[in-house]
Amino acid sequence: MARMSYISSVERYHEYESVIHSLLTSILISIEDGLTKERDTCYLVRQYPFLELQYCLNDKGQQQGNNVCFKRAYRKKLATSGNQQDLSKRPYFLQAQRSTAVCFTDPYISIATNHLCISAIKEIKTPINHQCYLVIDVSLTQLIEFLMGDSARANMTPYFKAGYGVIVMCLFCLVLYLLSIVFSDIYSLLTNKEIGSDPLEPFSIIIYITLALAVFDLGKTILEEEILMHKDIFRHSSTRRTITRFISTVLIAISIEALLTMFKAALGQSEYLMPAIAMMLAVVGLLIALAIYVYLGAKAEILLMRARLMQKSSK
Repeated sequence: MARMSYISSVERYHEYESVIHSLLTSILISIEDGLTKERDTCYLVRQYPFLELQYCLNDKGQQQGNNVCFKRAYRKKLATSGNQQDLSKRPYFLQAQRSTAVCFTDPYISIATNHLCISAIKEIKTPINHQCYLVIDVSLTQLIEFLMGDSARANMTPYFKAGYGVIVMCLFCLVLYLLSIVFSDIYSLLTNKEIGSDPLEPFSIIIYITLALAVFDLGKTILEEEILMHKDIFRHSSTRRTITRFISTVLIAISIEALLTMFKAALGQSEYLMPAIAMMLAVVGLLIALAIYVYLGAKAEILLMRARLMQKSSK
């Protein structure tokens, strides 16, 4: 459940490009009208937490004054720098010189903050009628989270990850406990002088190993899906991937258990035959249900993507 990856951010940017451009245009207009000056940065941060930097360029592409930094973490580094730096070769400045409309960059890695961001630039007129350009840099990931109403959940992500981390550690501790039982039973089996007296004795060891494998796989799945990887909760494919991995873990555990029960029945304990058959049928049923779920989920997502493309083309 890591924060949005760069690939997801860029995909979402192209998906909501017109909405993003409209929002940034309105912010530039409000700044130009004098609603939000440097002393009002707290207001801007509260309203638009994705803003990072604001600065002005003259008609030659030289920055006029230091950066207005909206992020407290970067103010010490950036708020006292930037004055008179030459940005005349930047693509957004060259683009703005050729157009009177608001111009936007493609997503790029900011040198100032090392975050994925986009810049918006607008030509403005000074009181003495000099030409200059107003520029704002915004964090693309936080902008998309803001538009999708996902900012609160994203801010809680570290606490969610900490909770999942505790659960994963508990599961791995349980695996170590099961493995300790396995090693103890193996040692007892090897040191037992009456070897072969109970042909079913090794099966208890295999059961503990199977349980340890299932629990370890569950902990690994939670670690990867909820802590290490980004899971886009707005896409059905992410949820489908998590469910598929979890059901696969359950299937493996049940299959091994069914196989062991079948072996017990083959060694003369006929009372295990029906439970073994029932578990095998349960595995088959789960496989069929999982196949139907994955097929229908993928088909629904394809239809949804086609509908979005048709909606974009109609505009």
